[in-house]
Amino acid sequence: MKLNITTLEGKDAGSVELSDEIFGLEPRKDLIQRCVNWQLAKRQAGTHKAQGRADVWRTGKKMYKQKGTGGARHGSARVPQFRGGGRAFGPVVRSHAHDLPKKVRALALRHALSAKAKDGGLIVVDNVAIKDAKTKTLTGHFSGLGLTNALIIDGAELHNGFAAAARNIPNIDVLPIQGINVYDILRRQKLVLTKAAVDALEARFK
Repeated sequence: MKLNITTLEGKDAGSVELSDEIFGLEPRKDLIQRCVNWQLAKRQAGTHKAQGRADVWRTGKKMYKQKGTGGARHGSARVPQFRGGGRAFGPVVRSHAHDLPKKVRALALRHALSAKAKDGGLIVVDNVAIKDAKTKTLTGHFSGLGLTNALIIDGAELHNGFAAAARNIPNIDVLPIQGINVYDILRRQKLVLTKAAVDALEARFK
């Protein structure tokens, strides 16, 4: 598929031929959902924890005699039935991560890119280098391009001035090509790729 290249100032900078193997697939929601679930599960801290009966510091002496009280039989005061006792089946520290094959993750990324291209949410710019690295200047450029909610992917190394200027703009994320992922692509309305990012993606998947 063919897509026009623009500059940050909104000027025409030619066109680029995008690979149909990366940007021209029919998006599969099941693959994309699996990858998003994998990403979100992997980043969960899993540090929630409640005290069990083994974690409660109390005497283990039998509370009262076995028979003759008219009440239920009880031994330790650490059990969940009593106030201050341990919680039964409470949360424990654990990892929520699960496995997802590398080929499935790569395929899901291609389908997410294709979904953006199909919806018209894909923009290609020649580069993101700016002379005046000011947030106000960059906001004006984004306004001209109609970018209010976007993920911007640059090459292997981010342009320091651009990254610093974009840092304070809400709903704008800037990542190097190594950090491109399905979840961040989907959570923003627009996906902006530099020419270097397009070349890196085609080299990666070919």
